[in-house]
Amino acid sequence: MPKTILQGPLALRLSSLAVLLGTSLGVLARRAVGRPLVPEWPASFEMGTLFWRRQFNRALARPDMADCRACFDSVHTIVEPADRVERRPAGPGEPRGDWFVPRGHRSPLTLLYLHGGGYAFYGEVTRHFIAALAHWLDVPVFALDYRLTPEHPHPAQIDDALAAYRHLLASGVDPARLVVGGDSAGGHLSLMLLARLRQAGLPQPRLALALSPWTDIGRRGASQFGNDRYDMVQGWQTLRYAEWLKGGGPWTDAELSPIHQDFRGTAPVVLQAGGMEILVDMIRDFAQVLVEQGAAVRLDVWPLMTHEFQAYGDLLPQSRQAIECLRAALAWAAGEATPAFPPDAPTVVDRLGPRPAPLRGAG
Repeated sequence: MPKTILQGPLALRLSSLAVLLGTSLGVLARRAVGRPLVPEWPASFEMGTLFWRRQFNRALARPDMADCRACFDSVHTIVEPADRVERRPAGPGEPRGDWFVPRGHRSPLTLLYLHGGGYAFYGEVTRHFIAALAHWLDVPVFALDYRLTPEHPHPAQIDDALAAYRHLLASGVDPARLVVGGDSAGGHLSLMLLARLRQAGLPQPRLALALSPWTDIGRRGASQFGNDRYDMVQGWQTLRYAEWLKGGGPWTDAELSPIHQDFRGTAPVVLQAGGMEILVDMIRDFAQVLVEQGAAVRLDVWPLMTHEFQAYGDLLPQSRQAIECLRAALAWAAGEATPAFPPDAPTVVDRLGPRPAPLRGAG
């Protein structure tokens, strides 16, 4: 069973607890009169989605970033026992971050993970999600603690990611055994890293995983605002994060968006998205761009899911299925026999929905 932990200043803990209780009671009351937000959702998923939406909105309403982050970080949820993964800070000479190493793992791979949070947050809930991923995927993870906006706008994040990648190569990690991954803004950074490696003439990793990635920092697709009612993140937040990423610099949306980069010859990309998240349209558009460029890509979409639904682990059939797909991708990357990867052609799959169909333009 998941466990909720409150931390930080007492006033923030009490206010977060009040929001959690109020959200849960509101969901139960609406369901008692037959008014669930989405009939197919379990009550716990609806509670979680609405609670985290309110936490983001509460945090972003505060003018001071330290207070903003403390508000968001005043609560986090544990879905996997912490003792299954050893967490240790990066050592001397390593980039700032943490290693998350599953006990008794046998994977030959290393996962360089770039966290989500709109480039502005790196909360304990995110660190726990990374630890859970290390456990679920049975792979050692280096989670980079890159510099955050708005204090450190672009190019701080891509510079940090590139430096971490170079460090792993210099420390003896074979790029053929290296996987790059991330969620949300971290998915954005993972994809931008592939393009930057291509530009720099550096070896590509074996595979890239992008969970609910932010693929266009501008306005794209009806879902960006049309799915506000369902998702835990909101369309207006993407514009705020984009403003902070630019930091008043001369950067255009195209220069800072994966969808406008060149991915010819880059590592295969595995994308996952929820069909009810605000980013789903831009993720589909990005997958189509990769197809048109001839890049290797697989996109899986779970129609009833929201942003970063994978964090629910074994609590939802959809998140279990998504994690199994990630395991299959890593098995392929490790050279193990698996029928699921790579696909015969670039593919989009609507999980628990329509049958799999090739993306337009697939060979």
